[in-house]
Amino acid sequence: MPEALDFQGVCVTRPAARLWPAPKSGNTMTDTKMQTLQTEDWNSSLDHVIADMKGSPLNVHKLLANNPPLLGAWWNFRKYLVQGGSLGKRNAELVILRTAAHARNWYEWASHVERGLMSDLSLLEIERVLEGPSHPDWTESDALLLQSVDELDSKGALSPELLDKLDAHIGQQAILDLIALRSMYVMLGNMLNTWEVELDSHIATALPDSLSRENFEDQR
Repeated sequence: MPEALDFQGVCVTRPAARLWPAPKSGNTMTDTKMQTLQTEDWNSSLDHVIADMKGSPLNVHKLLANNPPLLGAWWNFRKYLVQGGSLGKRNAELVILRTAAHARNWYEWASHVERGLMSDLSLLEIERVLEGPSHPDWTESDALLLQSVDELDSKGALSPELLDKLDAHIGQQAILDLIALRSMYVMLGNMLNTWEVELDSHIATALPDSLSRENFEDQR
């Protein structure tokens, strides 16, 4: 029975020490590991996602398919930002790669190597993203984009000085897209790291040798 206590004439009841069952011994993270869902198990409300991905959604999408309303609501947001929005594709890929580096997320880093190369980033530039905005070979505009990701990561906001410089280079709409894009990939990185989602095989086989997982993790 709960124990009755008297505090200055007021009788209160202290609850029992535990109000729920103790966890079973041997319970591990693998007991609650969320699986990526194959498309045949997807909710029919997500048919448009499968169609947009030409029948082959990525593993990140298969993870999100565990929550159909979330994936459905997120999809148009993703479609807008993954094309770069008002940032443009090259600038967007710089932001995504630097965000993936901060998140220590191999999945998104590796997934955006090919996208970066297709968006006019060179292999050397992609490798250089890991070194950050201080590398002397960056243009001023590129360095500002990388600095923005760093500042959002460390301070949760962009300083007035950085905002002024960004406005001169990319404009206010693109600044909003930059913050939204970075935030989206922080969210994805957190999910992918939590459930240790494997890199899609076709992406893994296309990676240059210099951009191996070992090299990525060594530089982080």
